[in-house]
Amino acid sequence: MLRIDSKERKHWRELAAEYGFGFHSMYEDPYWDETAYYQFTLEQIERDIEDPTEEIHQMCLDVVDTVVRDEYWLRKFQIPEAMWQNVLDSWQRKEPSLYSRLDFAYDGTGHAKLYENNADTPTSLFETGFWQWLWLEDQVKSGAIRRDADQFNLLQELLINRFKELAHSQPGQTLHFSCCHDTEEDRGTVQYMEDCAKEAGLSTAFVHIEDIGLNNRGEFTDMASRPIRWMFKLYPWEFMFRENYAENLTDAKVNWLEPMWKSVISNKALLPLLWQKFHNHPNLLPAYFPDDKGLSSLRDYVIKPLFAREGANISIVQNGKQTLRVDGPYGDEGVIYQAYHPLPKFGDYYTLIGSWLVNDKPGGISIREDKSKVTQDMSRYLPHIIL
Repeated sequence: MLRIDSKERKHWRELAAEYGFGFHSMYEDPYWDETAYYQFTLEQIERDIEDPTEEIHQMCLDVVDTVVRDEYWLRKFQIPEAMWQNVLDSWQRKEPSLYSRLDFAYDGTGHAKLYENNADTPTSLFETGFWQWLWLEDQVKSGAIRRDADQFNLLQELLINRFKELAHSQPGQTLHFSCCHDTEEDRGTVQYMEDCAKEAGLSTAFVHIEDIGLNNRGEFTDMASRPIRWMFKLYPWEFMFRENYAENLTDAKVNWLEPMWKSVISNKALLPLLWQKFHNHPNLLPAYFPDDKGLSSLRDYVIKPLFAREGANISIVQNGKQTLRVDGPYGDEGVIYQAYHPLPKFGDYYTLIGSWLVNDKPGGISIREDKSKVTQDMSRYLPHIIL
């Protein structure tokens, strides 16, 4: 695994404007960065990332089956009691999932270590499935990268095929897509997913989360007052469970992407239970709840809120002293403790690998890097190749 300096394509910003990639820079700082790329061997991808991704995903599904049937674990995962039956029903009905992303620390040697599972609302789909592939094609055509270079990236193909499969279970239904107002990155992600759904032949519509209504029959509606029967929402379940409309989730009769059972494995409480059920698995880091006896065995650790996103409210403790803390709005819901396993450092940058799944199958990787030890929303995205 190498980090290799590279020249930017002269025309990439014009291309970004053409393809609607408006969030390639944020607050005048680069988000997309092609002044370097990461190079892997095929063995590194297949043995160290792809295979563990599929195995860990199945382990996570095993955790779901445990949690949804047990009040003790539902409380540990901070799932509101009013939602317990809904979550169980969602799992027992085998409501279909679309995608997930596992985040790993990996330096090209040894076992990739799982940091967390972004199973409900992972972003950077457009950058991963389309934009970094376009970068590779351009670099190969220009001779900047060898013609035999490849990329672990089946994401767009898998998404389109998954939407085709899902359409069979919702014949004739319009698939609504939704995210919040004033979130350019989320809007870009949702637009890309909607484009994939259209490519699969689906009828689609878009409505912002804040604009969803409720009619006198208890149905959620879009801006044209059409009932919403099928929806992909880039909005996490832990937020939805605590909204005023949560009491309407049961009767609204919406088929959700992601399904409600994903609330279990998008939760950091997943990590201690994974460690308990699959103790000493080579891809797992020791993780504990605050009342676990094993917590005393950790000397260096990371404190993670159950629902934190984009690195918010993360604290790193080494030798009993806090060495880093990221502010944010999370933490009241509770925390877990995970053994500190620092991200690998390439030059000045700490590097995180996101490994994507579509329909339970590994489909590609994304790479984020930052000068901070904690990957956050402004951390840069870099492409990769296999050689």
